[in-house]
Parts: sequence; structure tokens; C-alpha cells
Amino acid sequence: MEERPETELISIPATPRASTPEILTPSGQRSPRREAGAATAKSWTPTSFISPRFLSPIGTPMKRVLVNMKGYLEEVGHLTKLNPQDAWLPITESRNGNAHYAAFHNLNAGVGFQALLLPVAFSFLGWSWGIISLIIAYFWQLYTLWILVQLHEAVPGKRYNRYVELAQAAFGERLGVWLALFPTVYLSAGTATALILVGGETMKLFFQTVCGPLCSSNPLTTVEWYLVFTSLCIVLSQLPNLNSIAGLSLVGAVTAITYCTMVWVLSVSQNRPPTMSYEPVSMPTVTASFFSVLNALGIIAFAFRGHNLVLEIQATMPSTFKKPAHVPMWRGAKVAYVFIAMCIFPVAIGGYWAYGNLMPSGGILNALFGFHSHDISRGLLAVTFLLVVFNCLSSFQIYSMPVFDSFEAGYTSRTNRPCSIWVRSGFRVFYGFVNLFIGVALPFLSSLAGLLGGLTLPVTFAYPCFMWVLIKKPPKYSFNWYSNWILGWLGIAFSLAFSIGGIWSMVNSGLKLKFFKPN
Repeated sequence: MEERPETELISIPATPRASTPEILTPSGQRSPRREAGAATAKSWTPTSFISPRFLSPIGTPMKRVLVNMKGYLEEVGHLTKLNPQDAWLPITESRNGNAHYAAFHNLNAGVGFQALLLPVAFSFLGWSWGIISLIIAYFWQLYTLWILVQLHEAVPGKRYNRYVELAQAAFGERLGVWLALFPTVYLSAGTATALILVGGETMKLFFQTVCGPLCSSNPLTTVEWYLVFTSLCIVLSQLPNLNSIAGLSLVGAVTAITYCTMVWVLSVSQNRPPTMSYEPVSMPTVTASFFSVLNALGIIAFAFRGHNLVLEIQATMPSTFKKPAHVPMWRGAKVAYVFIAMCIFPVAIGGYWAYGNLMPSGGILNALFGFHSHDISRGLLAVTFLLVVFNCLSSFQIYSMPVFDSFEAGYTSRTNRPCSIWVRSGFRVFYGFVNLFIGVALPFLSSLAGLLGGLTLPVTFAYPCFMWVLIKKPPKYSFNWYSNWILGWLGIAFSLAFSIGGIWSMVNSGLKLKFFKPN
């Protein structure tokens, strides 16, 4: 009897990864759009009928076909649930980001001029409490960063592309806006204004260092240097979307690592001031000492800004059912925060070791210029100042992008069309000069690190813990449930305390503090 050939397995040919149609945005980037008629029902999905019970009586070949079809349909369903307006906005206009871009953006946002203020906090806290506070804050914010990365796609088929969107999903539409909108906008706009102040004053110091006694009799004033720096920021801000500034973020990351390393190495390599001490700065009253400690803790909290940009950075990456965006995002974030630790810990510890309680309120760069301007070559000082300027220019772009996105979201929702190049440029010019005006009117803003840290602390340390409990819903009274509630309420309490300490420090100093005090 002739043997029958074995049954061949039925397979379907490999198909390219499912994707959605693309449209051409005003900047020339291509971005996915949701098809008209995409499935939006919550109670039924294209694969709900393909259940294990349905597959159990079917033979192996047909079962494999249906399983492959299920994976294909799930991937399509995952990709098609997009907001059509996202294709017009600068944060989500381009979705070709990757782990390298994530590392550049996180490092650019996480390291900056605020790290130079950490030795100031140590001068009030001392060695033990300064190091303990810095370590706790670092790992606490690293945990909340992981939470935000995981919550970006907490609901299958839905991407929370902005911090406010995730807050609305967790706290409700109205309460989420009230809780998240003010601190995120305040952090973005306040940081941009502080960057104008720091960048303009650093440009002035760079000019004085390079020019020396050959400077003209009528040099530019500090306000005029603010205007020069703002003009450079506005020119660079014409880059259309978040992915397009990846190169600037790389420049900002490299310059931040370089000047942080140069500052602490130059500081520890010089002779320490003879009258310095490692005793915390003494205050006239116990109340003054208490509020000074709170302000110092606020400075440490402000050093870990950048969580208001995590979801926005992750939104620039493609995401499929099998390759979600949180994988490359977390990979890039881990690399970035290794370098951030390599910057902030040496600056804080090395700066305090070099200057002790003689650390000026402007931070380690101010101390380096004040104590060793005659001991260090003008070339090294000029390079350090120039690196700070480049970093401020790069950081301005990434911190301003959420504000640009908000401007354009309001415009597109009203007109139902993308912003033209002229409208987009107008928004960015307007934003730059508004920040310049605030910086000129409030020139002490860059010294208010404690207040800024206190007001924006919930964005980094508190809200992500609450969001995890409200969205992921861990078992009640479990360790996960308790730990996140405790961390969240501790963050709120610290925010209030640090804000009070920052206000006291601001009033006590008579609003005369400056990040730099150029001669």
C-alpha cells in the first residue's frame, strides 16, 4: 500500500511589520496617522474571538494560522489607536527616535547649571546629611523615572505622550490638569528663563576672560548679553520637532559632562582656602538654620529635574505590540543616568571638599572664578565658560519644546490644520522674548533653586507614585501599594517644606542673590 506523504504544515508568508498610513507634516517629517474608521470599541477587539477555548478543538496547522493572524491583528490594533492631531505637533510629529536619542535627551535635560549649585546645599547640610540626601534623591527619582516609562503605554493601544495626559488618566480630566499643568509649565518656562540668565552672564564672563584688559571702554551690559543669548536661542528653536534637536541634545550632553568634570577637577587640584571649614554654615537663630536646611534640600531636589520630559521623549519613538517604546526608552535612560551620577556626585563632593563652608551662593563655578581666577590659565577658564554657554543653549531647546507643543496644540485644535512655518516661528519668537522680559524683570530667578525645587518636586517625586497606584492598581495593602502611597505623600510634604524654605531664603537675602557676580 502506497504511503501517504506527511501533512505539510500550513504557514503564511512573512509580512512586513504593520504600520499605519503616513502623512507629510509641515516640517517634512513623516508621522503615522490613524485610519478613518479605526476600531475604537472598548468591549470588543479584532482578536477577541480567537480565544484558547476556540482554538482547542482545531488541528495544529489551522491553529498556527490563527495564532499568526491574532498576532498580526493585535499589532495593527496597537498601532492604529493614535490621535490624528499628534501628527501636527512638535513632540509627536516625528516618531523615528531610538535608544540613542533617549540617552541624549535625558542627559541633556538631567545635567545642567543646577548641578553646579549642589556644593551650596552641602555647605548647609555637611558631609553626612549632604551625601545621604543626594543618594536618596538620586535613587528615588530613578524609581519614579521607571514608573513614568512603564506608564507611557499602561493601557493597551493608548500612548500617553505628555505628562499632563498621564495625569488626566490617573487623577481625572479636570484635577489632572490642575495638578500637573502648573508645575510642568512652571518648570519648563522657569528653567528656560534661568538658562537665559545663566547663559547671558556666562557669555559676559567669557568675553571678559578672553578679552581681558584689551576690552573696549563701552562693553555690553548684562541685559544686552541676555538679549544676545536669547537671540541665539530663538534661532536654534526654529528646528521643528523634538527628534530634530537630537543633535543639539548630544552637544548639550557632551558639554555638560565636560564642564562638570573640568570644574570639579580644577577645584580639587588647587590649594584650598586657608580659612575654610567643613562645619555647616552657622546661622544666627535656630529658625534660620532650619529654613536654610530646607532650602538646601530644595536645591538637591531641583538638581533632579527633567521628569516632565520623560513621556515626551518616549513619544518620539515608534511602538508596536512586540516592540513597545518603553524598551529602548529605558535602555537609553539607564545609560543617561549613569553619566548623570558621574557628574553630580563628583561636583557636589569635590566642590564641598575644595571650598567647604566658603562656597558662595552662586555655586562651584562662581567659587572657581572667585578663588582661582589668577591661578588658572585664562584659556581653561574661557573654555569652561564657553561649554556652559553651549549647554545652556541646548537645554533651552528641550525644556521649551513642551511649551511650543502647547502653543501649537491650541492653534491646531481651533483651526483644525497644522501650523504654518510662519505661525510656528512666531510662537517661538514670542516665547523667547517673554522669557527675556521675565529674566530682566526678575534677575534673581536663577538663585531660587530651592524654591524651584520645592514647587516642582511633585512632578519628579510624588505624582508618579500616585499615578502608579491609580492606573496599575496593585493589590490593596500590599508592599507595592503601601510604598507608593508613602513615597507620594512624603513627596508632597517635602514639596511644601522646601517651598517654604526657598521663600524664606529669598526674603532673607533681600532678593539680591545672583548666580554669577561678575567683577
